[in-house]
Amino acid sequence: MAGNIEAAVEALRSGRPVMIFDGDAREGETDLVYYAGSVTWREIGVLRREAGGLICYVTTEKVGRLLGLKFAQEIIAAHEDLRPLAHKTPSYGDPPAFSIWVNHVGVKTGISDEDRALTVRMLHSVVSDAVSGRGREARSRFLREFMAPGHIPILLARELKKRRGHSELAIALASLAGLPPSLVLAEMLGDRYSLPLESAQEFSRRQGIPLVTGDEIVEVCGGGEVCGSG
Repeated sequence: MAGNIEAAVEALRSGRPVMIFDGDAREGETDLVYYAGSVTWREIGVLRREAGGLICYVTTEKVGRLLGLKFAQEIIAAHEDLRPLAHKTPSYGDPPAFSIWVNHVGVKTGISDEDRALTVRMLHSVVSDAVSGRGREARSRFLREFMAPGHIPILLARELKKRRGHSELAIALASLAGLPPSLVLAEMLGDRYSLPLESAQEFSRRQGIPLVTGDEIVEVCGGGEVCGSG
């Protein structure tokens, strides 16, 4: 693996953040990413302060289906009055990765760093059950232990060879690290707009956080064929 990828893989394994730039031909944004199994209220606070974008939980479409989840587009398209909303895509052309927004039943309001960390930890636990072959138990736990709507949006990553968003790139990086498909990320924002790549690179150097590009991840993953989305 390339040096940047090796550093990012080691960071995820160690519970440290990584930064992923998707590419100029897509959103042109950098996300700050953690492995969800390492997340506490402190990491949620870092995402809130240092990234500033929407804090999302990411797993794969395959795992989401095991839990009974659908893409938000599918849910909206099933309602005749709202269907026109579901037939549009962002300017970069990809369908959104959003599913539903949830809180764990044990939160107070759901929005504090501690509350969001609790929701993330429990999502990670349920997903760990699902990928360990306990799909039926995981789905039962998910329905019993979570409520919707809530304050943590769930993103479902498609296959990397079909979509090259931050969700898919983060899942691919977790796969390279030998970790379950369970991550938390947020877009890095600057004044008025998303944080420019040059500023993200400076932040990476200053904080010692590995920054990898979508092109680097796709190359190591053999164009998306190697890094699974299961």
